[in-house]
Amino acid sequence: MNKITKSIWPFLLFFLVITFNGYAQKIYKVELQDEIGPNAWRTIKKAYEGAVEAKADYFLIDLNTFGGAVNFADSIRSQLLDSKIQTIVYVNNNAASAGALIALASDKIYMHNGGSIGAASVVNGSGEIMPEKYQSYMRGLMRATAEAKGRDPKIAEAFVDPEISLPTYKEDGKLLTFTATEAVNAGVAVAAVANENAIYTNLKIENPTVVQHEITFIDSLIALLINPIVSGLLILGIIGGIYMELQTPGIGFALVVALVCGALFFAPLYLQGLADNWEIALFVIGVILLALEIFVIPGFGLPGILGIIFMLCGLAFSMVSNDYLDFKFTQPGLLMNSFLIVVGAMVLTVVLMVLFGKDLLKSSAFKKLVLQDEQTAETGYTSSVPKLNLINRNGIAKTVLRPAGKIEIDDVWYDAVALDGFIDVGEEIYVEKHENYNLFVRRVVEKKA
Repeated sequence: MNKITKSIWPFLLFFLVITFNGYAQKIYKVELQDEIGPNAWRTIKKAYEGAVEAKADYFLIDLNTFGGAVNFADSIRSQLLDSKIQTIVYVNNNAASAGALIALASDKIYMHNGGSIGAASVVNGSGEIMPEKYQSYMRGLMRATAEAKGRDPKIAEAFVDPEISLPTYKEDGKLLTFTATEAVNAGVAVAAVANENAIYTNLKIENPTVVQHEITFIDSLIALLINPIVSGLLILGIIGGIYMELQTPGIGFALVVALVCGALFFAPLYLQGLADNWEIALFVIGVILLALEIFVIPGFGLPGILGIIFMLCGLAFSMVSNDYLDFKFTQPGLLMNSFLIVVGAMVLTVVLMVLFGKDLLKSSAFKKLVLQDEQTAETGYTSSVPKLNLINRNGIAKTVLRPAGKIEIDDVWYDAVALDGFIDVGEEIYVEKHENYNLFVRRVVEKKA
């Protein structure tokens, strides 16, 4: 028995040494170096899921940001507060505004020598201080976060409110911003360090296993697609594709372009938590109303106007976070920017279509994508309604033909396509040809003798 015990003892000792000297401890690290927004929230969410899957002992955020959207910072804050894993924020080098909120939500804050934290007032895109309702909400978030992690809530509030009196740390009327040393002395940060290894040394973690969170191709693609410039180009494709489809009935390529651009526009925003089902439905309803106005309802009235408004709002609302038109948590100025992007893209689409639309339809490149052969009687094709003979018959346009619409011949309504491109309500027309269920018509004034 003694021999067995003696043979097992070295292995038991080796196991105990490995366990208690920190060799087996795992750090899951993610970098957050950009503006706080949907990409930042998606990155942290996926990284935390990776940390849980990897059974990490610590979740480390390498933070360097000047702030961003409060709603997404609040989502990251909630993730850290609810974490079952020990959380560390390494401020390297800035944790301003929304970044300060994220840092305060961690279990431990370490700051790079020369780093800073604070200045968390809510500002708009121009850097101007927003009204009291925004500041009040931010003060509450900062206080609650500091209290949850055992930090001084008054210091956290002073990051937002210059009227908070803290003579030891700042002048009255000035926002509080700490250097690394000041944050340590105030009990906000654990230590000022030169690098990550100094953090591990401070935590008495020897030979840690550090797992670096990797940004995937899909993550990078989503980040690219929600870029405002790219979103504007996709809107060009959506509106331009719809316009071309309405102008060229029977041609499916323009519709495919609109659908693809629509998918690339809405899908990333939906995955990021920006676009909601009702916003996408609002856009689709707008398209349907516009199509009804053009092909069914005479003239251009309320349905067409509502269709344009619904399309515009559906696109714009999808680009900003809101709770059924409640934008109080949205970064100030972002809603206006989204409307400017959508309106600008729509106007540019109309201008481009007016200038180059006809040339595009006639271009050799476009014709390669479109079936050009006509199904004529001479080549063996017949109408799906062979008994209907309306060639050269006169009638009246009952709706605007742009180029498709409704005509009336002998008190009977038919679907028709204007070969002239546009025929107004009430204009007299004649039937030039008949293919399948469509009559192709021209104005009578243009009929050749």
